[in-house]
Amino acid sequence: MAIKMKKYLALILALVMVFAVALTGCGTTEDTGDVTQGTDDQGDATVADDGEEETPEDEVTVMSYEEYMAAELDSEVTIEAYVQAKQSWWEDTVTLYTQDEDGAYFVYSAACTEEDYDKIEVGTKVRVTGYKSEWSGEIEIMDGTFEIIDDGDTYVAEPMDVTSLLGTDELIDYQNRLVTFTGLTVEDSGDGAAFLYNWDGSGTDGNDLYFNASVNGQTYTFTVESDLCDNTTDVYAAVKNLQVGDVIDMEGFLYWYEGVNPHITSVVVK
Repeated sequence: MAIKMKKYLALILALVMVFAVALTGCGTTEDTGDVTQGTDDQGDATVADDGEEETPEDEVTVMSYEEYMAAELDSEVTIEAYVQAKQSWWEDTVTLYTQDEDGAYFVYSAACTEEDYDKIEVGTKVRVTGYKSEWSGEIEIMDGTFEIIDDGDTYVAEPMDVTSLLGTDELIDYQNRLVTFTGLTVEDSGDGAAFLYNWDGSGTDGNDLYFNASVNGQTYTFTVESDLCDNTTDVYAAVKNLQVGDVIDMEGFLYWYEGVNPHITSVVVK
């Protein structure tokens, strides 16, 4: 009887312990549920906080000219500048000569719709994103996109006379800027000609014009880029009328190709 009673007591005790464990387990589950619920609440709060806060648009870091020049080649760059000239629209791209008060940027073949192309005027402010590249000494932005910044801010650069810098290491510091050259003498470009169609004379009317001019005993090559100034422009006609020995003043952009090779937009015979 005692044994049976012990068995009964043991059984009862076991049942009590099982029940207690079950209760503890349920309590733990409920607590865990509460914790989980709390976590969910916290998550909901975070979502709520995010929902309440205004999500700022992705900020674009616009580089200064100094930062742009210091950037590594092939790195992505974003600049803001003002269009000083544009080449002809071609296959949904445009090449821009841009400048601000600190320096100039040559934007090569940026994606551009014809509609946007028609909106671009001298002085138009643009934001350009692309990759800083170098082509035979010319620093440029390639594979770029741009947007017109219509905030009423415009800028038209005054040309800088760099005649005295020709032949110096300092000249490249003004690459791509709008510049002037004064008092240069037209030299023979080959077989007594004052200019050539294309660099090697292989072109015809409507192609780029190349001509040589000298100052201080040094001769330099200048180009009328036909995509910038075609054969209907005054500068194209002026270069075709040059004679070897003419003394000229010029205006254009300080382009670089294996050395200085300006893109000329104006020629005046003195």
